Amino acid sequence: MELRHLKWGGLLLPVAAFIALEFLYIAVLEPRLPVFWARVTALAALIAVAFTVGWWFTRRLEHVQRQAEQHRERLHALHEASLSLTAELSQEAILQEVVDLSRRLVRARYGALGVLDEDGNIQSLITSGMTREERARIGSLPQGRGLLGAVLQEKRPIRVADVQKDPRAVGFPPHHPPMKSFLGVPVVSKGRVLGNLYLADKENGGEFSAEDEELLTMFATQAAIAIENARLYAQVRTLATLAERERIAREMHDGLAQVLTYVNTKSLAVRELLHRGDLETAQTELEQLAETAREVYADVREAILGLRTTIGQGRSFFPALQGYLQRFTEQCGVQVELIITPSPEAFPFSPESEIQLLRIVQEALTNVRKHAHATRAWVRFVADGSWAIVTIEDNGHGFDPDRPRRSPWPCFGLQTMLERAEAVGGVLSVESRPGEGTRITARIPLTHPQA
Repeated sequence: MELRHLKWGGLLLPVAAFIALEFLYIAVLEPRLPVFWARVTALAALIAVAFTVGWWFTRRLEHVQRQAEQHRERLHALHEASLSLTAELSQEAILQEVVDLSRRLVRARYGALGVLDEDGNIQSLITSGMTREERARIGSLPQGRGLLGAVLQEKRPIRVADVQKDPRAVGFPPHHPPMKSFLGVPVVSKGRVLGNLYLADKENGGEFSAEDEELLTMFATQAAIAIENARLYAQVRTLATLAERERIAREMHDGLAQVLTYVNTKSLAVRELLHRGDLETAQTELEQLAETAREVYADVREAILGLRTTIGQGRSFFPALQGYLQRFTEQCGVQVELIITPSPEAFPFSPESEIQLLRIVQEALTNVRKHAHATRAWVRFVADGSWAIVTIEDNGHGFDPDRPRRSPWPCFGLQTMLERAEAVGGVLSVESRPGEGTRITARIPLTHPQA
């Protein structure tokens, strides 16, 4: 709007100034002064008017330029803030990031995000700009009265220059820090209010502007999308976790059933041998039982280690995997190296893919411990368009895939890994030769292929 005024002013003011000076010259100066001095006076007036108009235009253009620069900076800050939100998927981290970024966007001293439950009540309050001690002294959650309640009820932005003078400012607890200016906006997704953003005390001591309100409203829209995505992601991860628990329960049931059947058969054989007095054969059977017990004990320890490795609740896939590999090395003595090409950001897996991949790596390393007699192993992730190529390789003895290792009871390892890869739309292959180690390769689809 101001640029339009300047444009018309640039056209009309010179015309108006020329007409006014002509009138001044003809009606006032020419009848009263000699021609020379009349022209000099008119020229001086023209120069003065031109200088004044030019100075005024320059100042207005500088003001418009400053406003445009501030607007550009705000949009850039909003863009950066939106990118920061999309980098997070943990709901807790998203909520804290929302209130921290909103406070920095409009340069406020205090910030808070009230998250609503299904009934529209404040179920949690995430703060920024306060120490933990200050937040603890405030006490219980707000009840939705005062200005906070006004934002909840009216479901629109509220901007107040002085909180103490606003009749809606009631309900401050005794240890609440003093606040003057206030800006609150609802966080809305698909017509449903997820929460409210509250900011207080502009850093420069002034009040929040209409531009601050507009910027925070735009950011609240981005925040609502990020919060909703985080909630959906958490729900998907929960479903994937429940499915994984059921799968593990079935695997444990089948595995334990086979072990117990084997132990029962051996124990019956030992009892019969003792009854017949064949002590030497009974001793051999007992040694096999002891060896089986040691193997089962190692398997149980490793299973516990694997089940303790969890994804979610603020811990993403690769840190969880790295932690497991470190503990596996300490527990089993096999040095394992994790190699990611090009970087963890290139592997956007779905929650179910993350869980299945983690279990595939664990199962593959279990086979390394039990059968490979290896000293080193490598877990590699390579991005290949819309696929992730994951290999688990060791420097062990290897085996002939056409002649699988004999065992007292059936081994489910390779079959389980194959089923896990197929469950998320992937494929799995095994390469090995006696004396040359083993390589297991899983091709798993990415949710958002990299360019």
